[in-house]
Amino acid sequence: MSEAATPAPDAAMPALSSNDRRRAAMRGVTPPLLLISLATVAVAFVAWIAATRTGLVKPLFLPRPESVLRAFADALDGRIDGAPLLEHVAMSLGRVAGAFVLAALVGIPVGLATGLSPALRAALDPFIEFYRPLPPLAYLPLVVIWFGIGETSKILLIFLACFAPVALAARAGVSAASLDQINAARALGASRSQVVRHVVLPAALPDILVGLRIGMGVGWTTLVAAEMVAASTGIGQMVLNASNFLRTDIVVMGILVIGALAAAFEFGMRRLERRLTPWKGKV
Repeated sequence: MSEAATPAPDAAMPALSSNDRRRAAMRGVTPPLLLISLATVAVAFVAWIAATRTGLVKPLFLPRPESVLRAFADALDGRIDGAPLLEHVAMSLGRVAGAFVLAALVGIPVGLATGLSPALRAALDPFIEFYRPLPPLAYLPLVVIWFGIGETSKILLIFLACFAPVALAARAGVSAASLDQINAARALGASRSQVVRHVVLPAALPDILVGLRIGMGVGWTTLVAAEMVAASTGIGQMVLNASNFLRTDIVVMGILVIGALAAAFEFGMRRLERRLTPWKGKV
């Protein structure tokens, strides 16, 4: 009689125990994939150094990494645009976060309401679908004319960019609640509000969180346009001023800072998504 074959270890993660594998799967990034990502970033960084050191790319088009680091140090000390980098970051964070929270507070209820009410959807859908594909720069002049050049117009511009993805995702999430679940809740005596709270909202939550992630990304892309409006501080304003003087080192530094902040928000949203919807992808 042949001996029972022992299961071969997972080739993708040979050195990990079952608990380590489970934790890695819950984090959504397995160690080998993480190594691939880090290796890709390292290769891109080496290519950047090689292209600038050998003169293959002129500094006007792509500055050296050390030039970007010097620009970062100057920005930290306030030697760029007369304000420290942390002040620029704080102002940009405040604008994006304020607009994002407002978009969530308005967009999620509107999306749920339009998903539950065909009449309300028919009334609001034309307006949302009309302005959704418009670039923020297209209606920026109107926002400035209507609301002035203060913080209101900046936050409103980012809010309008974030609102549509959040509302549409919430509306799409309503359909995730099956008719059997809704009928079962009603058979147990649940009211309409209880059905929405305990059946529809949990079913729509994964789509809502995806919409929030998309909305946050769109908000960061709209930041530079929003800070074109008479802003004295902000990362977008700093990048715009640097581009006027062909300071590509400052431009690249600002892009890296914006990308780092956006990535931090993205990782935070992913962590929140795994905590609030642990069943996603498993049912």
